[in-house]
Amino acid sequence: MCQLLGMNCNTPTDIVFSFTGFSTRGGLTDEHKDGWGIAFFEGSGVRLFVDHQPAVSSPVADLIKSYPIKSKNVIAHIRKATQGEVMLENCHPFVRECWGRYWVFAHNGDLKNFAPALNGSFLPVGTTDSELAFCYLLQQMRSRFGEVMPGMPELADFMREITAEIAAFGTFNMMLSNGEALFAHCSTKLHYIIRQYPFPVANLSDEQMTVDFSQVTTPNDKVAVIVTEPLTDNETWTQFSPGQMTVFVDGDVVQFASAGGAA
Repeated sequence: MCQLLGMNCNTPTDIVFSFTGFSTRGGLTDEHKDGWGIAFFEGSGVRLFVDHQPAVSSPVADLIKSYPIKSKNVIAHIRKATQGEVMLENCHPFVRECWGRYWVFAHNGDLKNFAPALNGSFLPVGTTDSELAFCYLLQQMRSRFGEVMPGMPELADFMREITAEIAAFGTFNMMLSNGEALFAHCSTKLHYIIRQYPFPVANLSDEQMTVDFSQVTTPNDKVAVIVTEPLTDNETWTQFSPGQMTVFVDGDVVQFASAGGAA
């Protein structure tokens, strides 16, 4: 299957360190060589880079590792194809507009017999179960809330419902962001870490690279990194539970009261 990487911060931050280790798994230290992609939110815009070549040998991936784009929300993906050919239109992340803002989505897993009826408001371009799930999620979200984006508690409730519904068809590890929050759902395997003051020195597991984050941050910075498998070998990562849907805002896990008022 594929692997996911996400970052959610309270201040624009570059993901060069994490992406360097992550991309090594795209054909060198792991088998995820059927394409890759990364999306950065910048204000209301999104920079999207995708390539059907393995991340470990892609010139575009080399650009990302040498170009410290700063963002508060980033989603990246390395692909091992289960459904859909190895081609550009099947590379994650996928991007769509809803309520006048971009939504970015990436998925790790395999959905069996998943064939929802789409009404045409969001349609897949490629042939993956992942893009189909993304279109269905957005369709149901727009149908539920109409013309105006709801508040975050209502949106979080909806995400818990829709991810559980889709996960009933198979493995649905996914990340979704609208530039304000990052939603992460785990079916089988996801981990996260929140880096904050006092910042550590971190060692990559897949690459000989070390960073002293105290030298490149301020005491007020807070950075959440979410990934399929931990990227460092000297930090404590928190593993998601199967079925867990977590919302990250400004570099931290946020708990919302449900729309009905219960905690």
